[in-house]
Amino acid sequence: MNTIEAVRDYLLGLQARIVGAFEAEGGDAFIVDRWTRPPGGRLEGDGISRLVEGGSLLERGGCGFSHVRGLALPGSATQHRADLVDAPFEAMGVSLVMHPRNPFVPTVHMNVRMLAAKPAGREPVLWFGGGMDLTPYYGFEDDARHFHRVNRDALAPFGAERYPRYKAWCDEYFFLKHRAEPRGIGGIFFDDVADPDFDTAFAMTRAVGDAFVPAYLPIVQRRKALPYGAAERDFQAYRRGRYVEFNLVYDRGTLFGLQSGGRTESILMSMPPLAAWRYDWKPVAGSAEARLYSDFLRPRDWAGEAAD
Repeated sequence: MNTIEAVRDYLLGLQARIVGAFEAEGGDAFIVDRWTRPPGGRLEGDGISRLVEGGSLLERGGCGFSHVRGLALPGSATQHRADLVDAPFEAMGVSLVMHPRNPFVPTVHMNVRMLAAKPAGREPVLWFGGGMDLTPYYGFEDDARHFHRVNRDALAPFGAERYPRYKAWCDEYFFLKHRAEPRGIGGIFFDDVADPDFDTAFAMTRAVGDAFVPAYLPIVQRRKALPYGAAERDFQAYRRGRYVEFNLVYDRGTLFGLQSGGRTESILMSMPPLAAWRYDWKPVAGSAEARLYSDFLRPRDWAGEAAD
């Protein structure tokens, strides 16, 4: 099996395992939308978009696999690699966003991907990227610690420096500059990783993908039955607006898909089903909503904190 086939097989298996776990947990079946882009256009390839909407657990949840080839890398992929501008490419990955119905269950994002640039007259340049991050609406310290510790432990076999570096990268990346505000409580983020060799970088990417369910599902199980009302749903919709802003303005994966001529429905299935904006709104001092801003929407060493 060549390297491309090995990565594809892993990603398809990962998508199936994740969707299976959430179908079992929520009881709602994901639809399966298989698509192809025929040769001869700007982009060719295939994928599987798996989505649930209006579920009892997930108000909207999408987990997509894509494998595409294009004539030239989009600008979002070459901003730090001028030598690869206009190079043909091949890219594949699994990307997901889960938007639970209960405001006490956080939204989560995860992505693992491989990109191969194929500049003329040179060997292909391959690298991996990905990570996961958590976006709570109501914060719980033990959830944040659990999520970060699972990420830390997944990266540990590949060097003690990986988690703090990728955690800091995530804090920096998932930041709304126009609001001077983090999107959530972070996690890990990495890109352009090919060190020390392909096999190790692929093994690390698999470790991250395999860590998603144990990082997130226990949080879902702890919070999904907590009672909530209209006020909590209203705040959830308001904070989801920040999620939309980040994805459409900053997210490299979203921009890569749109700039490369990808399938719009699959790219934008990360959007929440409902979101809201209000002019210059501030939470009531001392409220649970205010505590999200004061205690959670700032960098913290979650993995290193002692439990209460």
